Amino acid sequence: MHRHLSRLTATVALAGSAAGALGAGFQVSEHSASGLGRAFAGEAAIAENAAVLARNPAAMNYFDTMQISVAGTAVIPNIDVKDKSNSQTAEGIAPTALVPGAYYIAPVNDVWSFGLALYTDYGVTTEYPKDWAAGDNGGLTGLKTVKLSPNFSFRLYEGLSFGFGVALIYGDAELERHLGALAPLFNKKPSDLLISMSGDAYDWGWNTGLFYEVNDNHRFGLTYKSEVNLKFEGDFKDYTGAITGTEGLKVDGNLDLLLPAIAEFAGYHDIDKNWSIQYSVNWTQWSRFKEIRATNPICNAQGAAGVCFLKEENYKDSWQYSIGATTDVADEWKIRFGISYDERAGQPTLSIPDANRYWLSFGSTWDFAEHQSIDAGYTFIFSESNTFSEEGLTGSGPYEATGNASLFALQYNYSF
Repeated sequence: MHRHLSRLTATVALAGSAAGALGAGFQVSEHSASGLGRAFAGEAAIAENAAVLARNPAAMNYFDTMQISVAGTAVIPNIDVKDKSNSQTAEGIAPTALVPGAYYIAPVNDVWSFGLALYTDYGVTTEYPKDWAAGDNGGLTGLKTVKLSPNFSFRLYEGLSFGFGVALIYGDAELERHLGALAPLFNKKPSDLLISMSGDAYDWGWNTGLFYEVNDNHRFGLTYKSEVNLKFEGDFKDYTGAITGTEGLKVDGNLDLLLPAIAEFAGYHDIDKNWSIQYSVNWTQWSRFKEIRATNPICNAQGAAGVCFLKEENYKDSWQYSIGATTDVADEWKIRFGISYDERAGQPTLSIPDANRYWLSFGSTWDFAEHQSIDAGYTFIFSESNTFSEEGLTGSGPYEATGNASLFALQYNYSF
């Protein structure tokens, strides 16, 4: 039994599920209400408010006055997972979440601009019932990150700007796994804990971009955000003694979690005085996400000295394609809509039941006063259903995951 319980480390993931914000892996792209209304098509090129700073720092040179934008997106997921071998269904494994963002752009002169952004690119919360039979695979999985990013942009020559920024990323992670169907072996309840871990981390990243204005009606954006390796430090607790040799022992745990690099190419084109189209192609370097490994010298999981748990991941680079349109229906009103196809990043597991996703989006802008506007956006995301197997202490499934989500966003913009 000691040998089999040590295999629990192959079924644990600290971050990621279909609930991130229904993005590939555990990616979050909900940076603005204006962008949500067109499925984030053209985000690196449209530059309609300060929230463009989350996508392309070079676009700051498009503004000739100071701008601020504050946004919030409510993510309301509906994700169910069925364990066919145990005839058990976990309904609503992802709770409602709020994704905030705040942005400030200040032109210095005709050549330089400065900006400051506060937002996130990655995060997830998912929770299975405490008596879930495959408790070594399911449980509570939480990752929250926040990014504070100062940026500069420089006009290289007429029409072409370059932007660069650094980012301080803070991450907070929490993990719980339960005995589930293993409970009778320990004369305990299925809801009793098997292992838990919590910790936080800081690290630095960087981002860069190009912004090209062909003329007043056409512009393009190209951006890149670096990968970030968060080195979590926290507490790891072994409730059975299978990993540390002592039941209930709490030890320091160290874990490296890779947040992959992101790139985007975007375009914006005016069709006439009332209509414009936007499009984006986004790439995320998920192939660099190989494993999740927690370590402490006292641990001995899977026969590996110093390893508290290890979960290998099977991920590949993923792509997202978006197209949208915006129309001026009145002097103070804009309407926008868009569609998107988001590829899954990895092979589905209970902790990350990744799937291909489709976005249908609608939104508007109301210029309600001089220098002030409000954006609203709505997106419905539906995912392809997945049937998959995953090796665990209580079997390998099969499991079936189905899901969709509604996203609502509001944003306030002010021009000085």
